[in-house]
Amino acid sequence: MKKSFYDLVSEASTDVQEIDIFQLKHLIDSEYNFHLIDIREDNELNSGKIKNALHIGRGILDREIESHISDRSDEIVLYCAGGVRSILGAKTLQDMGYQKVFSLRGGISDWINSGFDLNE
Repeated sequence: MKKSFYDLVSEASTDVQEIDIFQLKHLIDSEYNFHLIDIREDNELNSGKIKNALHIGRGILDREIESHISDRSDEIVLYCAGGVRSILGAKTLQDMGYQKVFSLRGGISDWINSGFDLNE
């Protein structure tokens, strides 16, 4: 059976925990120890990124994650533009053995629409 992109997202979303922008803002403001990863494409960074986010594009996330985060028990929050690619990325990292991976529901779009700050 062939699966569409949205079939894959739907399946992955049953396994992936999401947080919203307010939870993420609290983590950042409280200086909680976690990794925030922007998985958007390089050209999408023109709009800025969330404070302290590390950029690892979705296309290379699987290959590059271990060189940035070797401890698979570290907490990781992934975000993209709207929260769809980050679900797939989080599922992939879980499949690789990362235990505490979250996807930002609504992505950076919700973050911007709420008026939260971006770094250039």
